Order: sequence, then C-alpha cells, then structure tokens
Amino acid sequence: MDEIVKKLAGLGLPGVILVVLAATSGGSSAAVAAALTALGGPFGIIGGIGLLGLITVLGDTVAGYGIEAILKAVYAERSKTESVRYLLKEIKDLPITEELKLKLKNQLSPESTTATEEIPQPTTVEIVEE
Repeated sequence: MDEIVKKLAGLGLPGVILVVLAATSGGSSAAVAAALTALGGPFGIIGGIGLLGLITVLGDTVAGYGIEAILKAVYAERSKTESVRYLLKEIKDLPITEELKLKLKNQLSPESTTATEEIPQPTTVEIVEE
C-alpha cells in the first residue's frame, strides 16, 4: 500500500481525484473509465485524462502565485469583455472568504464598493380630506 500511496502522491491533485473516482465507483475499472469518459465530455476518456493533467498545471500555478493573484488576474481579464455588474454578482456567489470577495470587488470597481453614498429618506406625505 505504501508504494501505491507514493505513486498517487506523485500525481498530486489528479491522483486524489482518481482515488475519489475509484472509491465512488466501487473500485470497478469500468466505472473509473466511465467516470473519466464523463469528465472528458466530447473528447471521451482521453479528454478525462487530459483534464487530470490540466488540473495538475492549474494546481501548480495556484500554488506558485496564490489564489488571490490568480483570481484578480482572471477577473481583470474578464472585465474587459463582460459586464462588471455580472462579475460582481458572480463574485458574491463564489465559495471564498468575505475578505477575498471584497478584494476582488474593489479591484473591479473601487469607486462603487469603497464609497458609500447616503440615500435620502423618502418624505412622508399626508393626505387630509376636508
């Protein structure tokens, strides 16, 4: 078992994903192949294996730069082609810390998230019948 664990640890996150796929499929190799095929979408099992490789590259990049820098760069690039309002709503729904959400929102629109404008209270009008 130690040898298997060492080999899976060498794979990193894709190894963990592969173990989870194997565990959820009951250990059947056909079920693992089907899960990889499903992950690969239209590219089949080759796409699933490629996705595991992509996860490795993404994991290494995130580890090197940090999640905050990666997310800031991604949202800065997306803000060039997508609505800032849509991106702010998307950030609100992300499963990340409130501090990181605030940093991302401030990067996209610093004037709207840091400046609080006072909203005037509506006046009450009383209608009296005579």
